[in-house]
Amino acid sequence: MDADLKALEVKLSGLISLCGDLRNENAQLRLDLSVTQSDAALLKANMAQASERIEALMESLP
Repeated sequence: MDADLKALEVKLSGLISLCGDLRNENAQLRLDLSVTQSDAALLKANMAQASERIEALMESLP
């Protein structure tokens, strides 16, 4: 009986530790996603500006 309780305690401790690790990883992934989304928005804006410049250059060609 004591051995079963000890085994359960060890498993539960491991599960709690894993849960904490996953929570930290999830927080980091959310932060990474936010940064990536910001980068993507900036790149999209840069592409739009480049496209506008190219179109303006093309219109000025004879």
